[in-house]
Amino acid sequence: MAREIPRLFYEDLNVGDEDQSTGRTITEADVVNFAGLSGDFNNMHIDEEFAKKTVFGTRVAHGLCVLSIASGLWFTMPRLATVAFMGLEDWRFIGAVKFGDTIRITRKLVEKREHKRPNMGFLVFEVSVFNQNNDVVQKGKWVILVQKKESSS
Repeated sequence: MAREIPRLFYEDLNVGDEDQSTGRTITEADVVNFAGLSGDFNNMHIDEEFAKKTVFGTRVAHGLCVLSIASGLWFTMPRLATVAFMGLEDWRFIGAVKFGDTIRITRKLVEKREHKRPNMGFLVFEVSVFNQNNDVVQKGKWVILVQKKESSS
């Protein structure tokens, strides 16, 4: 019998609530696999000799690779009764993530919006991706559609 994972519903969360994920080290395999999956073989990501001559001095992870890993880190925090990930608002790539960097994310609930259906609502989180030096490397807002609790009537 499958064990049900506790989930937080729309009513369980308040503006200002914050959580932090565990960390995840970015590896060469992550970047190579992402390049193959996405088709993005930009030399900045896959050619060390080329990358040595850039502002970063070495290969860096794709911004979207880091964002994808950040989305997985979301699931190391308290689980939401998610209906759908609705999108990003004002997402920014601020700093490079190099092989061997360890990233983590924080989320802070900044807005709750009603939905036309009474059994769900939108949650807007400020999300920041940090490296091991506590530098923000990406940030913006994530909009999540979340279930409401069933009415007791």
